[in-house]
Amino acid sequence: MQYRPLGRTGVQVSPLCLGAMMFGPWGNEDEADSVRIIHRALDAGINFVDTADVYSAGVSEEIVGKALKDRREDVFLATKFFMPMDQDDPNQRGGSRRWIIREVENSLRRLDTDHIDLYQVHRPSPDTDVAETLGALTDLVHQGKVRYIGSSSYSGSQIVEAQWTSRERHLERFVTEQPPYSILVRGIEEDVLPTVRRHGMGILTYTEPARGSVRRESTRSN
Repeated sequence: MQYRPLGRTGVQVSPLCLGAMMFGPWGNEDEADSVRIIHRALDAGINFVDTADVYSAGVSEEIVGKALKDRREDVFLATKFFMPMDQDDPNQRGGSRRWIIREVENSLRRLDTDHIDLYQVHRPSPDTDVAETLGALTDLVHQGKVRYIGSSSYSGSQIVEAQWTSRERHLERFVTEQPPYSILVRGIEEDVLPTVRRHGMGILTYTEPARGSVRRESTRSN
């Protein structure tokens, strides 16, 4: 397996990342089979696993946690927050400090780990000050609960705003962006990719049409 730099973090990750969206009721309901898939990927040299709190209402994170129980240090583990976790409670979602500080503890518990390598904002929040989100994430990095932070599905201008805010407020910056990208969805080539390169971020692409468990990750910033 050849590994690639994750932006300018100094971390080396496999060019293929195991996406865990379809582990659990959203896809494969056979937990033992999902664990076997994860172990097979690790045995093949993949050292990068990405999930999210919302996938199967947290079940995906639980499956990943069980699979990595004895192999946690071998894996660069990524997860995401933002999407609604309770349809009736408007505060169990989004990028507020209140929710981030609460939800990271839920993800740590489900993943059965004491830290998350890459904690990503699943979507931008037009009604939340980006400094609010970055401030909370910075605190989590300082506490050792999160190693790096990233964004997902941000536009070029939103990436620039976040990077500028990090610099001006002396906050942790997003080191990765996870945009949709495939032969059918190529809009990021015009704006997002050039912006990410300028800021030395890693790129983790996801492919909506496929929705598969394994997806190709372009982790170089150039």
